[in-house]
Amino acid sequence: MQADIKNSPVAAAAFMVAAMALIGVIDNFIVRLAETIGLWQFHVVRSAMMLPIVFLMSVIGLGQFGPQRLWAVVVRSLLIATAMLFYFSALALMPIAQALAGLFTSPIFILLITGLGMGQRIGPWRVMAVALGFTGILFVLQPDPQDFDWKILIPVVGGFFYALAAIATRSLCGGESTVALLGGMTIALGLMGVTGVTVLHFFPMDSVAGPAGFVTRGWVWPMHEAWIWVVVQAVGSATAVFMLIKAYQLGEPSYVAVFEYSVMIFGPVFAWAVLGQGLGLWQIAGIGLIAFAGSIIALRSKA
Repeated sequence: MQADIKNSPVAAAAFMVAAMALIGVIDNFIVRLAETIGLWQFHVVRSAMMLPIVFLMSVIGLGQFGPQRLWAVVVRSLLIATAMLFYFSALALMPIAQALAGLFTSPIFILLITGLGMGQRIGPWRVMAVALGFTGILFVLQPDPQDFDWKILIPVVGGFFYALAAIATRSLCGGESTVALLGGMTIALGLMGVTGVTVLHFFPMDSVAGPAGFVTRGWVWPMHEAWIWVVVQAVGSATAVFMLIKAYQLGEPSYVAVFEYSVMIFGPVFAWAVLGQGLGLWQIAGIGLIAFAGSIIALRSKA
C-alpha cells in the first residue's frame, strides 16, 4: 500500500479540486460574520473549534501532531498566520476575486525572493510566468492611478507572507508532518486572535458597523448571528485541509499544486451565481492569467 501512495494522480486531482471548491465557497461567507464580530474574535473561536479536529487527524494516523523542530514550525506558523490575517481582512472588504488574486501573488514573490534574494536560477519560462501573473493581478485588482485605493494592497501583503511561509515550509520544515504544520498555524492564529482582542479591550478603537469594522472591532457577545458562519469556516476549513493533505499524499507536488488554482474559479463563480458579485471580462481574463502563470511556475519548479 505504501508503494502505491504516489501513484493516483486522478484521485489526487479530485481531492485537490474538491478542497479548493469547498474553500472557494466558504470563504465567500467571511463577509457575513464580519458584519457582527471582529477579525480577532473570529480567529480565537475558529482556532478553538479547529484544534480538536486537527488533533483527531493525528490520532487517526494522518501525521504526527508534535513538531520535530519547534523553532522552525513556530517561524513558519507565524508567517502563514500573518498571511491569513491579511487575506481574511481582505475578504471582508472586497470581492473574493480580488482577495484571491492578491493572495495568489505568492508564486511571484517566491520566485523574486529565491531568485534575487537567495541567488537561485530562474529560467525563462518562470520569468514569463511572473510577467503573466503580474498582468493578471492588475486585471483583477484594477488599480486606478487617479484615485488609488490602498485597500487592494491588503491581500497582496498576504501573498508576500504566504510566499515567505512557503519558502520556510520547504527550507525549514521539510521533515515535519502536514498535521504538525496545520496545528502550528491554528495555534498561531488563535494566539494572534487572543492578542488582538486583549489589545482592543484595553485600547478600544472606533469601529464602524458592518464588514468595514472587521479589523478594529473588539470582542462582541453574544455572537448569535455569527456562530453559524464561524462553524462553517471551522468545519469547512478542516475538511478542505484534510482533502488537501490527501491530494499531496496521492500525487506529485508539482502536479497537484496546479489544481490549487481552481479556487480562482470556484470562489468568484460562486460569488457571482449566489451572492450577486459582479465579475467583468477583464477580471475573468486576469483570473485565467494568474492560474496559467501559477501552473507554469508549479510545473517548472524543478527547472
